[in-house]
Amino acid sequence: MDMEELHKKPPYGMIAILFFGAFVAFLNNTLLNVALPTIMAEFNVKPAVVQWLTNGYMLVNGILIPASAFFIQRFTNRNLFLTAMSLFTIGTAFAAFAPSFGFLIAGRMIQASGAGMMMPLLMNVMLTAFPVERRGTAMGMFGLVIMAAPAIGPTLSGWVVEHYDWRTLFRIILPFAVITLIFALFKLKNITPTRDIKVNIFSLILSSIGFGSLLYGFSTAGDKGWDVPEVYGTIVIGVIALIIFVVRQLKMEDPMLEFRIYKYPMFALSSVIMVVVSASMFSGMILTPIYVQTIREISPFHAGLLMLPGAILMAIMSPVTGRLFDKYGARILAAIGLTVTVITTYLFSRLTADTGFYHIMFLYTIRMFGMSLVMMPVMTNGLNQLPMSANPHGTAMNNTLQQISGAIGTAVLITIMNKRMEASGAELAEKAAASGNAPATPEALKELSQQAMLDGITHTFLISTYIAAVALVLAMFMKRVTPPKTDKALAKKFKTQTE
Repeated sequence: MDMEELHKKPPYGMIAILFFGAFVAFLNNTLLNVALPTIMAEFNVKPAVVQWLTNGYMLVNGILIPASAFFIQRFTNRNLFLTAMSLFTIGTAFAAFAPSFGFLIAGRMIQASGAGMMMPLLMNVMLTAFPVERRGTAMGMFGLVIMAAPAIGPTLSGWVVEHYDWRTLFRIILPFAVITLIFALFKLKNITPTRDIKVNIFSLILSSIGFGSLLYGFSTAGDKGWDVPEVYGTIVIGVIALIIFVVRQLKMEDPMLEFRIYKYPMFALSSVIMVVVSASMFSGMILTPIYVQTIREISPFHAGLLMLPGAILMAIMSPVTGRLFDKYGARILAAIGLTVTVITTYLFSRLTADTGFYHIMFLYTIRMFGMSLVMMPVMTNGLNQLPMSANPHGTAMNNTLQQISGAIGTAVLITIMNKRMEASGAELAEKAAASGNAPATPEALKELSQQAMLDGITHTFLISTYIAAVALVLAMFMKRVTPPKTDKALAKKFKTQTE
């Protein structure tokens, strides 16, 4: 299809099918966490083993996303989506009827191998189907899909697990996956350009070891600490593999992942801002449930409800932000969004042991509103500077960085919280002993540990405030950009700038 004709009349029906497929995959990603204790009891497995249902899923995603640039260039969007959706459907069926824990793990891994391709593929189709001046609106709708699934996921799974068997979570997803696959089979057309490129096996192995080891190392660090060989060993292996991978890609004429796109200044700046914002964003998503459930002793279902308005607002704001981006550009939106994020994150650092439920809900919702003005405009502005031939590499790089920075941010912030908690606990016990009021009863010990944890959480929110402030300063350097208009110019510019 001719690009001008495509831009005049984007294939909305086809994009709707891709959206629905991505929504089902993202929803599935957030459903299982609440059900882990039930699964542990049914299959009689330890926490370290059951954790592989989420860690394994994330690892397969982390390995596949960097390779998505190759797949998107090599195969048509129709064949790629049908393959990804088929794998996801097969994996869901495996998990829904799993007779043993091994089958359940296998199902999750197969699901992940399909889901890992969804986001980069959908983003690439959007960048191809819409002209630059309408990309903000299009990416805003894409953001609605990404945000709505995590908004619904935890609350829905909490309700399902309370009333039904955990397998129901997969049985809910399965018919939707099958329907999406049937529609895709009849309605999907090819619009993304393809090239006859060959996969470089050594690059694929290096990428899998590098990104996989880093994700595993940092994800495990939050739970096991940094001094375990399993943690620092995998991080070191990951760093070494990634250094070799990057050097190799820079020397190759047709790399698996094009690192020379960082010669485009706005894309490079958007990547840095996204990494910093992701690290700060995860603090709220992880620390708020810990605070709500452990210190305020609110049930998991009500904790999910507390975070629901923020997630819904973020989803609703996504298309609005997209339209505002098309009109005003990324800098003003990011500046407002990050100012709101800095202020609300600081207010989270002032939480007390009896802060009200609705006060926490209001703060969290406003923080999510701030975040909704940042991620999509910053990402889209960076991608807008890239020529079309570089779009698969840009989307793969952004999605990979979000996964890695999320894992690193989580691990570092959990470590900061634990260290502060230990120091605060020791200090409080010392003060109590000095005043002759050493905690002797279980209630007194529990109160002391809750005070220490509260100190750890508020201190970590303060650190997160500084991280968000760094992103705010960086956002001031953003400029509005557009790539050249014609395909020949795009390809030529990309070639000359990456030689």
